[in-house]
Amino acid sequence: MVRRFLDWFFRSRETGAITIAQWPNLILWIVIVAGLLWIWPSAGRASVALTIVFKSGLVIWGADEIIRGVNPWRRCLGAAVVVYELSTFVP
Repeated sequence: MVRRFLDWFFRSRETGAITIAQWPNLILWIVIVAGLLWIWPSAGRASVALTIVFKSGLVIWGADEIIRGVNPWRRCLGAAVVVYELSTFVP
C-alpha cells in the first residue's frame, strides 16, 4: 500500500518515470540568477529589485508547478513554496 502511494505520488504523468526534480525552466533560471546576485552585498534599489524578482519569481514558479506539475510531489512542492513566500509578505 505504501509502495503504491509512493509510486502514485512521485511518478510523472507525462513520461511514467519517477520525477522528484527537473531541469529548471526559464522562470526558475531567473530566480537562480537573482538569488546569486542577491548574495553579494548591495544596498538601495538594486537590493529591493533583486528581492522582488527573487520572491515574485518563486511565487510564479510555484503557481506554475501547482497548475502544470507532472505529479503530486511537484504540485505539493509548488504549493509549499507559494505558501512560504506569501507568509513572508505578512508582517
